[in-house]
Amino acid sequence: MPYASAEDGTRIAFDVQGAGPALVLLPGQANNRHWWDLVRADFDAVRTTVAIDLRGAGESDKPDLPYSTRLFAADVRSVLDELGVERTDVYGTSMGGRVAQWLAIDQPHRVRSLVLGCTSPGGPRAVERDGGVRRALASSDPAAARAALLDLMYTPAWRAAHPGPYNTLGDPGMPSYARAHHLRASNRHDAWDLLPKIDAPTLVIHGTDDRLNPVENAHLLAERIPDATLELIPGARHAYFEEFRDIAGPRVLSFLERSG
Repeated sequence: MPYASAEDGTRIAFDVQGAGPALVLLPGQANNRHWWDLVRADFDAVRTTVAIDLRGAGESDKPDLPYSTRLFAADVRSVLDELGVERTDVYGTSMGGRVAQWLAIDQPHRVRSLVLGCTSPGGPRAVERDGGVRRALASSDPAAARAALLDLMYTPAWRAAHPGPYNTLGDPGMPSYARAHHLRASNRHDAWDLLPKIDAPTLVIHGTDDRLNPVENAHLLAERIPDATLELIPGARHAYFEEFRDIAGPRVLSFLERSG
């Protein structure tokens, strides 16, 4: 497993597949690079995909110190430096989309095009999930909380046809303190004021039935980022990229081709 060294010495794990221009893949909160396993082959045919374990997850180091989405973005930059990649396409979903926002804001010369999936601008202007969702996810019964998260990710019909295992329900190897650091980093994200600085061509893509991260946030991002393109997938929940792979994958690839 290759590693890059972050500015503070934290080792950031990543792997590389495929061929073509670079495409960085960023997973959701408290997940590792295997978040992308089911759909990664769709991109490997035309892109060199770089899947990253954010600090605290996967095979990256897990320092017991505060994390932030901006710090995660700096870690991504360290991976690009390690690989000698000057410019790349970036596809971030959920919290990975928050990280991708900072990469495009702080390192505009490194981001050729940007895809923000099922994510949010953060801060007080973002639309929060409803109280029922929050209570279900905070259940003291781990099985009930997992069932609630699974329902937020996929429709019942898809789950019936695809019984798992699922790679989007959290990294089972993460220590509890690292999960807490990821949660705080995601909750404290607020890029609203600087989103208009993003000059990379941007696709915002979201499922219309996403209750984990309400679809209203996709509209906010598309309105806030100059010339952003908005793609909504009817009926899709949070893991739109897996369940609606046949729709989402081609739309992302088409956008990347046009932008490149």
